[in-house]
Amino acid sequence: MIARLIEGDPAAEMKALGADPAGIRLMAPKAVFRLIKLTALRPVAANIIKQTMLSNGGDAATAYGSVNLSVKTTDLLVFGTLQQLKSLVAKLKAHQFGLPVIAAEIDRALANYTANPKAIKVGPKKITFGRRTFVMGILNVTPDSFSDGGQFSERVTALCQAEKMIAEGADIIDVGGESTRPGARPVSAAEEIARVIPVIRELGKWRGCAVSIDTRKAAVARAALEAGADMVNDISGLKHDRQMGKVVSRAGVPVCLMHLRGTPKTMQRNPVYSDLMGEVIAELAESLAIANNAGILHEKIILDPGLGFGKTAGHNLEIIARLRELKVLGRPLLVGPSRKSVIGQVLGLPVEARLAGTAALVAAAIMNGADLVRVHDVKELVRVARMTDAIKRR
Repeated sequence: MIARLIEGDPAAEMKALGADPAGIRLMAPKAVFRLIKLTALRPVAANIIKQTMLSNGGDAATAYGSVNLSVKTTDLLVFGTLQQLKSLVAKLKAHQFGLPVIAAEIDRALANYTANPKAIKVGPKKITFGRRTFVMGILNVTPDSFSDGGQFSERVTALCQAEKMIAEGADIIDVGGESTRPGARPVSAAEEIARVIPVIRELGKWRGCAVSIDTRKAAVARAALEAGADMVNDISGLKHDRQMGKVVSRAGVPVCLMHLRGTPKTMQRNPVYSDLMGEVIAELAESLAIANNAGILHEKIILDPGLGFGKTAGHNLEIIARLRELKVLGRPLLVGPSRKSVIGQVLGLPVEARLAGTAALVAAAIMNGADLVRVHDVKELVRVARMTDAIKRR
């Protein structure tokens, strides 16, 4: 006999050994462990949660001063099985001190963490999450993008590249007219429109081709949507141009909200986080609130943690490793690791030699919860996505 540690689904393992179906339903939640972090709780609420978890067989960790009430607030780590956490939620709903609100938040986070968001229609494409990873092909019609600046700035070459990416398996073509590389200078809305509209107008005529406009300017998004774009990809998460939310809402199209600190010109000047994942999640939640206030339907939103945008190489690697934590926001995740500087820093390679590094990041992102990936090298990375899907999604 060999004792084994199982990484598979507990319910599937129980079924395989012939356990009773009713017993599986009761036992499976006892075999799944979760660690939940809550922030800025009053000590009295934190202490009640800790005692409740102890009574359930789980536990919780607070700041040292929480026990004697010497701190005003404390963060809280709650850990236990799904069964223990389900019991916690039920008990907290009967309490005061704001605990029913906390119970609802825990319940929501647990549900979002494993759920597949509803399908999104992007023009002619229906994106059904959980079945496979979708691929967004990058089409920069700019003279100065960090990787392919100037290669596709002419309408004919841009359309040829789009046709190539579609043939290679791209689900969405993301057209951008302003470089957002670190230190990039901003361009006017008029210049950006002049670059992207001729290409988008032509792409909009192609049957089966979903088109995204990569912009942070409302005027550019409006013009692109009128020309035939099917969605908006805003690197500022609706924070750069406060009119962007209204443009997206009126058009009724999907939108991708990315996390970014600062601007492309300033974002890499010593980015610092005290709680990387917590801050990225909180700031993406701010973008979700802006979208909600603008009337954008929650089910039309995609989130992007913004690799390389206001992050060090270490931050980028940590985000990939802990990507699934963003699932608590309840939206599909897009990750854009293509040819990023983190690959150059880890492998010591120039931009043109970063395909293998990109492939590794794409595979890791999919394994950790990515629903869409944004890439330059479509043919190779579609294959990476399909192979990783075969492992991840079976």
